[in-house]
Amino acid sequence: MATGDVKWFAQGLLDLGNKIHSLNNVDTIKLGIVTNATAPSINTAVPCWGAAGTTDFSTSQVSTAGGYTGPITLSGVSWVLASNIPTFRAIDVTIPQNGSGFTDGAYAIIYNDTDANKRCLGFIEMSSAGTASIASGSIILNFQGAGTDVLKITPA
Repeated sequence: MATGDVKWFAQGLLDLGNKIHSLNNVDTIKLGIVTNATAPSINTAVPCWGAAGTTDFSTSQVSTAGGYTGPITLSGVSWVLASNIPTFRAIDVTIPQNGSGFTDGAYAIIYNDTDANKRCLGFIEMSSAGTASIASGSIILNFQGAGTDVLKITPA
């Protein structure tokens, strides 16, 4: 997986089809930064941000001291037809530099905070070695490298 790519949990996409997630600015979608203690994969079993699932990513969240204050609420969220392609959009995320901030970031986990089980949708690899740091500079998560398109489902 290339650093910066958005990957979707198979369970997250299944949950989307089962009406667990509303991506049209109804549910609150968040992004939490974790260490490499538990590396996510597309086939991660029942990924959640909390103890409700099989895999609880919240247990490996980076320190919330020094600039990163915990999961970040995605803003500018929308679910639209863009050139006839269903597209989930959100504004890119910037975590500002802070000299006392985390230095062990590995993945950004995208999850539904409105869902009682806080089920995860996907993830972004920041540094599989767990060395992403805001101590020496800001981190910008540029969705799909093109700005605001987080997920596109291309009809065939």
